[in-house]
Amino acid sequence: MYTKKDLIRIAKRENNTKRNYLVVNPLQGKHIPVRPGKALALFSTLSGVLQDKYYKEKLLLIGFAETATAIGVQVAIDLNALYIQTTRESLKCVEYLFFSEEHSHAAEQKLVRNDIDIIIKDIDRIIFIEDEVTTGKTILNIIKVLKNEYNTELKFAVASLVNGMAIKYQDIYNKENIGLHYLVKTDNSQYIKTAGLFAGDGIYIPCCTKKTRDYNVFKASGFIDTRRLTSAGKYKKACENLWKQVYQYTRDINNKNILVAGTEEFMYPAIFIGKKLEELGNNVRTHSTTRSPVTASIEEDYPLHERYELKSLYDKDRVTYIYNIDVYDEVIIVTDSHNSGEEGINSLVNALKLKNKNILLVRWC
Repeated sequence: MYTKKDLIRIAKRENNTKRNYLVVNPLQGKHIPVRPGKALALFSTLSGVLQDKYYKEKLLLIGFAETATAIGVQVAIDLNALYIQTTRESLKCVEYLFFSEEHSHAAEQKLVRNDIDIIIKDIDRIIFIEDEVTTGKTILNIIKVLKNEYNTELKFAVASLVNGMAIKYQDIYNKENIGLHYLVKTDNSQYIKTAGLFAGDGIYIPCCTKKTRDYNVFKASGFIDTRRLTSAGKYKKACENLWKQVYQYTRDINNKNILVAGTEEFMYPAIFIGKKLEELGNNVRTHSTTRSPVTASIEEDYPLHERYELKSLYDKDRVTYIYNIDVYDEVIIVTDSHNSGEEGINSLVNALKLKNKNILLVRWC
């Protein structure tokens, strides 16, 4: 079982008056590089908490973008459930259900309504998957939208790695009969003060979109988008097929130090490929780019020491970041960005090039 020491580091959000701190999980594979096997083991431990709770019910799992998308996929795979994630991206030819994430720097969240319309009458319960729940307001917002739109007797539950809800918020969930499941319970009352103590004197690398050809590109087939409804079993098979293609392209890689990096909401395939590379005897780390503007600071107990500013691979006008880049023998970027994303690719490769030479971009789209 995990403890607060295992799963919680406090970082300072940049210019966020709604909430000045961010709970950074060192095992999650988002902000901090982690062994992919450790990340997947953590996610499956959350699956275990749910394993015997709702096994007689037809479940739909919804993972929250951007930080809980990989968690949601693994839990859905373990439970053999239907899965869809929320998103902040724009998809073609779909309608959305909109709701807000009140504390976030990017507050608007969406679900593809077309898919919910199809499945809503055939399921018994929706389980929302999160990395960390503080007040639960975001989930209440989406539940309100679903109830208003569908007038359904659907049941709800929440599963998160960390739960920091105060008693008053837990009481609301209890009254609404919304199940709460988690690995670690925390008291968030001191996090505002803790975040305020950090100096923010880390290393900040500005965005560089200078054109570069110092990377190779491989385009893989068989893409499935978890922003649309899918069965977890089908998605797992697609990820296995993705790995087979990457393996055929890279050939035998062993005894190497490797980074496998995801992009924003697209986390799970990077972690999955990283785990497969681990099984071949490599020393692998994985983390992803993010929209989260978090302060970098040099204190030893602070989680993020270096911040690299990027252009998004999905939208050249969006600023994104990657933290704590290290030195590796090989770097594999895995993305589902459909557009060319040239400025975004250049900025990410230029950031990685500061410490690394061998870079492969895998496009799965």
